[in-house]
Amino acid sequence: MPGPGAVPEAVPGEGPGGPAPDLLARARLLVAPELSASLVRELERIAGRGAEQLGAGGAADGPLLTADGPLLCVGAVLPDALRTERLLWFHSVNAGTDPLLAAGPWPAGALLTRSVGRMGERIAQYVLGWVLAECQAVPEYVAQHARAEWRRLPTELVAGQTALVYGTGRIGGAVAGLLRSCGVRTVGVGRTARTGAPPAGFDRVIGAGFDLVLGAEAGPGVEAGAGVEADPDAEAEELAGARWVVAALPLTGATEGFFGVGRFAAMRGATFVNVGRGATVDPVALEGALRGGGVWRAVLDVLPEEPAAPGDPVWRLPRTVITSHSAGITADEDVAQDFAACWEAVAAGRRPELAVDTGRGY
Repeated sequence: MPGPGAVPEAVPGEGPGGPAPDLLARARLLVAPELSASLVRELERIAGRGAEQLGAGGAADGPLLTADGPLLCVGAVLPDALRTERLLWFHSVNAGTDPLLAAGPWPAGALLTRSVGRMGERIAQYVLGWVLAECQAVPEYVAQHARAEWRRLPTELVAGQTALVYGTGRIGGAVAGLLRSCGVRTVGVGRTARTGAPPAGFDRVIGAGFDLVLGAEAGPGVEAGAGVEADPDAEAEELAGARWVVAALPLTGATEGFFGVGRFAAMRGATFVNVGRGATVDPVALEGALRGGGVWRAVLDVLPEEPAAPGDPVWRLPRTVITSHSAGITADEDVAQDFAACWEAVAAGRRPELAVDTGRGY
């Protein structure tokens, strides 16, 4: 099982800048075939040029490879044939870029940006929905209804309880902000520890929803937060006191298997909600915690292997609900909005806030 790694957070401005304006002016716009016609028209309007469609599955055909000029690509998959020095910029229609980076070496100097849009807001509502449903005993009442059983069940208030949110970027910050508005004490776990008033730009970058942010222990070769020492004892104490543990981590070498035996053993009946990446969780450790009671309930929007086949053991985990990677659907308007913001930044010679540090993987 992989050891614990650092919990990353997005920091705008890291890494090299975008492509030079003169190269961007000459770049050919390539779009994936699955993009809607209306989205392609909007991308063309933003870029000020016509788009060329990649082949089925994102394949690049002969004419695309032999024609001259730098390339700007928008889609979910980068064909191997385009992983060359000709690629100036790839804008992902997804928020998670780990599959792109895992598929092969990233072209040196090529900018990678991603689409987030209102995903943080959508995922925050998803998490709050489950939190409120659980406190009002909705799953238990649904089960009672199926049995035609009339029995009052105890409920609880969310205010004053603690949610521990792993990942303090846009999504984790949005989750914490919405929970905090309901009186939930929110503790974040990130690469850097913070207390007190949020710094300038906190709302825009990592959200202002945390009462406290703890630094996380770094794994071998992983950079911890600048000037911050991890405090495993403080993390273990918060895990023990948390009513909800929310995972909003990207998938990197540092976060694979991040939630393993150690962290699950520290929980005392928390509900575990994963809205990040499935492979950040050790499924065997999660099953053991569910059967042992350390984790009372699991709500899994993401799994290590998707989609899960009907015979996958994950469907038989006790007190678990799987929601088929639907918490943060990316809409066409999200892609267009974020591509436009990235285009404006690149055209002005700035590194976009949605740029991905391809070395770190987030």
